[in-house]
Amino acid sequence: MNFSDTLHKNPIFDIIAHQADLLGLQVYVIGGFVRDLVLTRPSKDIDVVCIGSGIQLAEAVGKSVQATVAVFPNFGTAMLRINQEGEGLEVEFVGARKESYRADSRKPIVEDGTLEDDQNRRDFTINAMGISLNKADFGELLDPFDGLKDLKRKIIRTPSSQIQGGPDGTFSDDPLRMMRAIRFASQLGFDIEPDTFEAIVRMNERITIVSPERIIDELNKIVLSPTPSYGFKLLYHAGLLERIFPELIALRGVETIEGKGHKDNFYHTLQVLDNIAARANPVDPENELWLRWAALLHDIAKPATKRFDAKVGWTFHGHEDMGARWVPNIFRRLKLPLNEHMRFVQKLVRLHLRPIALTKEQITDSALRRLLVDAGDDLEGLMALCRADITSKNYEKVQKHLRNFDRVERKLHDLEERDKLRNFQPVITGELIMETFNLTPSKEVGELKTMMREAILDGLIPNSLDEAYPFLLAEGRKRGLTTKTNAA
Repeated sequence: MNFSDTLHKNPIFDIIAHQADLLGLQVYVIGGFVRDLVLTRPSKDIDVVCIGSGIQLAEAVGKSVQATVAVFPNFGTAMLRINQEGEGLEVEFVGARKESYRADSRKPIVEDGTLEDDQNRRDFTINAMGISLNKADFGELLDPFDGLKDLKRKIIRTPSSQIQGGPDGTFSDDPLRMMRAIRFASQLGFDIEPDTFEAIVRMNERITIVSPERIIDELNKIVLSPTPSYGFKLLYHAGLLERIFPELIALRGVETIEGKGHKDNFYHTLQVLDNIAARANPVDPENELWLRWAALLHDIAKPATKRFDAKVGWTFHGHEDMGARWVPNIFRRLKLPLNEHMRFVQKLVRLHLRPIALTKEQITDSALRRLLVDAGDDLEGLMALCRADITSKNYEKVQKHLRNFDRVERKLHDLEERDKLRNFQPVITGELIMETFNLTPSKEVGELKTMMREAILDGLIPNSLDEAYPFLLAEGRKRGLTTKTNAA
């Protein structure tokens, strides 16, 4: 198979080919770019392998396109970024190499090698395909492990050469490949070939030598895949999930007492995650990963709060508050960021029952105000999570809940338009209370501040200084407090 016509459409390949011929180097584009080219998927990362110095070739290409080349001599690699038609391309150059591994490390011992050596070290057949960029055979596909056939069959399979020792050798050498196999299956909707999957099951303990940073990078890609539950089910059945995310495994299972059972919260959580992923128009694409993490963690504390009541059956009282308290530690252990993204997830976990409760009772403006204030700018994400949390198989029940959410959202919108409560801050601050009544920081100041906040949220007074301040003075008089003016 020849891809010359497709490659000629992108001038970078002709430039690489020309410079390689001038230097007398054999050169190939290899790996994920070739895979995505066959699948007609967009790809901005191009891996170039040459027989010889990849750094030398990168510098020649960089000079030709007037791009800065980043050189990593310890790894024998170089990278340049090119802006083409408003899109950024990253091109990485490396000399062909062969690798060997120690049993206790995933850092390879690297030696110069042939193209065959380089293809032998690749993780999967679909990532081992190469395309020649030399003038004599420009565009010719080199596919030693039938990766093209596996792409057509939608199969993830490791190369089974003797050098790699089959799939066990592949995963023993670099255990992160187990995560990558499942990530590719989840992203592409592929199956993992049985021998390859059985090797993951056998080798899953090896994941413990991989750094959490590398693991979370793959896990986040699974979270962002089109149907993330597929990836998580593969992780579970492979035995990897219990090693990297035991809190999620704890959700699994159904307990029955006196004929009363509860739903399997593991599969419910995965369905909520899929529901989030299936939304036609994400509210905030840049925040999509963290909304999906909120879906993963929204019920994470249910096992710890599960109780059986003979009258009502199973309860999980307080799981939203406990789950919110767990979020920072989970993020810390998984090496997720402890910043505004973590706080977003924590907020949604804490609040995810609030809108649901509003659909089951007479909605008061006071309750709506409190939700608006507590959710702030994250209200849309919270409502998306609550909609996704409806996982009943009863179609009519689902539609009834969704109609109730529509009603709540309309009321929230109307109230926000009227009261402008988003990112609410009471006009009566602690500093103003202390200045008015000549107080120092104390419990009484806190009580007055809370009282004023509640009065505003209950609609007793507007959040304006002209009307709130007289209310504060009257409350102070009830408590026997004197103002500076009265004291004088």
